[in-house]
Amino acid sequence: MTRAELIAQIKQKKSFLCVGLDTDLDKIPNFLKDYPDPVFEFNKRIIDATHDICIAYKPNAAFYEARGLKGLQSLISTAQYIPKNCLSIIDAKRGDIGNTSDNYAKAFFDQENSGMDFDAITVTPYMGNDSVTPYLKYEGKWVIILALTSSVGSKDFQYLNTGDGYLYETVIKKANTWASADRIMYVVGATKSTEFTDIRRHAPDNFLLVPGVGAQGGSLQDVCKYGMTKDCGLIVNSSRGIIYASNGEDFAQAARNEALKLQQQMWEELEKAGVI
Repeated sequence: MTRAELIAQIKQKKSFLCVGLDTDLDKIPNFLKDYPDPVFEFNKRIIDATHDICIAYKPNAAFYEARGLKGLQSLISTAQYIPKNCLSIIDAKRGDIGNTSDNYAKAFFDQENSGMDFDAITVTPYMGNDSVTPYLKYEGKWVIILALTSSVGSKDFQYLNTGDGYLYETVIKKANTWASADRIMYVVGATKSTEFTDIRRHAPDNFLLVPGVGAQGGSLQDVCKYGMTKDCGLIVNSSRGIIYASNGEDFAQAARNEALKLQQQMWEELEKAGVI
């Protein structure tokens, strides 16, 4: 999905919602466990219920890899089921160099090789450009770089003073030399909303993937106030607050109801900012 296509989806759906598919076999409704692949059946119904009001889906690789071959098959099936008019993001947070990154990219971007053809991947930039550029070899794919996370441990490294600002600022400035805003996004936690002003000084046009709204306490209004651009520039993720809204047979409808609440708020913010 190109930048222009992503912006078009935001305007069409009046939404910049990403649904996180952090699907835990222990948390899905019991009746689904009679299906051959309960996790995929759960994801399929969530996607069917929400694809018209969200612009992206983000499976977290750890939830699938933890289940070995069965989990990998669930992930492949999910990747193939995500509609083409929704950005598909694999939340893998890979961060290695050379042949290792080449093979991670092949695993998540090369459908002929692995069965998966995600549009974007999250990566950690600690090892520098060697850990990012292998993914950029794939035309049209996005690399989403961890910049400023909502975790408690973010203070351990991300706020270190480099003499030229904080480390997270250095990461953004350096990464912007590797590719344009058409190929690189940044992860910025919703609980860091006041830092969005500083981030926008360094990344005025990049899309930001923003976790932390909802269950983690982030404010959508603050994120939009400090982070929204003329093209929106935001992809706000919600996982638990949507997919686990109900543990009954109505789970998909309950997920839609929660997603719709967020979409309605996003619609208001998009209109307020003049994006639509």
